[in-house]
Amino acid sequence: MKFFNNTTANWLRGAILLLLIAGMNGCDKPGSQDPSSLDSAGSWTFVNYWAEWCKPCIKEIPELNLLHKRDGVRVLGVNYDGAQGEDLQSQLDSLNVQFPTLSIDPAARYGIDRPQVLPTTLVIDPEGNVVAVLVGPQTEHSLLEVAGLTNANDHSAESIKHSGDQ
Repeated sequence: MKFFNNTTANWLRGAILLLLIAGMNGCDKPGSQDPSSLDSAGSWTFVNYWAEWCKPCIKEIPELNLLHKRDGVRVLGVNYDGAQGEDLQSQLDSLNVQFPTLSIDPAARYGIDRPQVLPTTLVIDPEGNVVAVLVGPQTEHSLLEVAGLTNANDHSAESIKHSGDQ
């Protein structure tokens, strides 16, 4: 028994393809992400707590954006005030946050207390263990250094290539 004619079937295939493409294009954009994205092992992860009212956080965001562009590392944000939806997207846009933000605070998952000082960054090794909790603004280099991803003489942190570099 045939439910659709060829024209309808082709239209449905096209619509499904467009939905899949739209969904894939949204994967790299900043915005709210499910905490299960922390499950991806194999790369260093930096979870940064930030707020739009925190001046040191605002100063740190360009450094985190640089780190986010590197191969072999992930940067995930946590909006300290729990903003969601349009409010969160407005903050991400106004601060030029280029890394994804988790929808749920992961502190309990790692057995740590919710940070009381901002910015705070969790450094998580490729096996999923928190190896450092850094309080105060960081630089791309200081974060790479804590993860052991630079050598002592490399102050430009060029030992790891930016995504897209050849």
